Amino acid sequence: MVTWDWQAWLAQLDRAGVILGLERMQALLARLNHPQRGIPVIHVAGTNGKGSVCAVLSEILRRAGYRVGRYTSPHLLAWQERIWVDGQFIAEADWARLLGQIHRALQGVTELYPTQFDVTTAAAWLYFRERQIDVLVLEVGLGGRLDSTNALPETQLAVITSIGMDHWQRLGSTLAAIAGEKAGIIKPGIPTVTAPQVPEVMAVLQGVAQAQGSRLLVAEPAREYRSDPREIVWQGQIYPLALVGPVQLINMGVVLTAVAELRRLGWGIPAGAVAGALGETVWMGRLQRLDWQGREVWLDGAHNLPGAEGLRQFVDQRFGQRPLQWLMGILATKDGAGILAALLRPGDRFCGVGIPGHECYEPGRLVALAWAQQPALASSETLEPEQIPTWLGQGRDPVIIAGSLYLLGALLGSLWGQKV
Repeated sequence: MVTWDWQAWLAQLDRAGVILGLERMQALLARLNHPQRGIPVIHVAGTNGKGSVCAVLSEILRRAGYRVGRYTSPHLLAWQERIWVDGQFIAEADWARLLGQIHRALQGVTELYPTQFDVTTAAAWLYFRERQIDVLVLEVGLGGRLDSTNALPETQLAVITSIGMDHWQRLGSTLAAIAGEKAGIIKPGIPTVTAPQVPEVMAVLQGVAQAQGSRLLVAEPAREYRSDPREIVWQGQIYPLALVGPVQLINMGVVLTAVAELRRLGWGIPAGAVAGALGETVWMGRLQRLDWQGREVWLDGAHNLPGAEGLRQFVDQRFGQRPLQWLMGILATKDGAGILAALLRPGDRFCGVGIPGHECYEPGRLVALAWAQQPALASSETLEPEQIPTWLGQGRDPVIIAGSLYLLGALLGSLWGQKV
């Protein structure tokens, strides 16, 4: 029996990188007999918070009795975690089979050159059609307007999380330009929920929503209940909360506003489903606490300036002015100086590391950049990935590992042995 080498095919497709545009995806969906048709979609765009919002919202709908699909990116440990139905990730056998189906459908076709993300998104649509889901919570990959997920979805609700400066190389050099790309998921006559935004961003969202005839709802953030981060209050109702960090107050406000709007549209969502999902849903790599031989380790995928500011807010809340130990790797396309300036404080210790398999800041350059942003560091060093286990075992102070989801995925798999 010949094994289908889908990994090699995806790697081959990745050589072209990210190419925004809808024409390829529309043509691919047509060749696959439009698997997206008939699937109601809750489409989620934004800079930060998309994953948390998708995780909780999909779990709420599952607990409400719907057959729910979820598509998110990137993955941390394995490709299959991008595709989820009713609490279970797609099996690798199904993943390989559907990629093979797409590969065969493209044989002899010379005018269609899909990207890696086009193909994985198409595989997700095929799976969701097979599983006959009632609703799909669909996360945008990059931007929104020209993202592969925006090719012909049957959107019931658009959701936009917090928007900040990220991916400016492709989406535009101003917040207004980036907001315009994110607002591309707003559809005619379909309601839109947004997180509170800065005025520059809000003006763009309001303009697009008005032009599309979309009802725009600005989510009211939740707040901590009696200073307990494990419980929140939203519009007078108390909810438990499993996700950690002050930014989740904004994200859960978005989720709860989306639930209220879905109810208005006729979706049956019991209060118990909402409370249960908020109280139990976690999201790997987002302020995730793990231990290494008794040492407190926090992992967070803060990979842009807004994410770094949110992480710093959390560590200040948890550790006060206590100096921290940082282990960081940052992709070369990111604002390394801005991220480090937001995170590092006098007396902190810094360790730079590379990210296996990805173009990133060289560890020595990362250390130099850390000193430039925070001259009062207590110490700095560089590590090779294989040195991290020994390094973690040499101290007892808490460690914050951040800078890239790809770094977290590598560590979760190799050090903590987590699996999808």
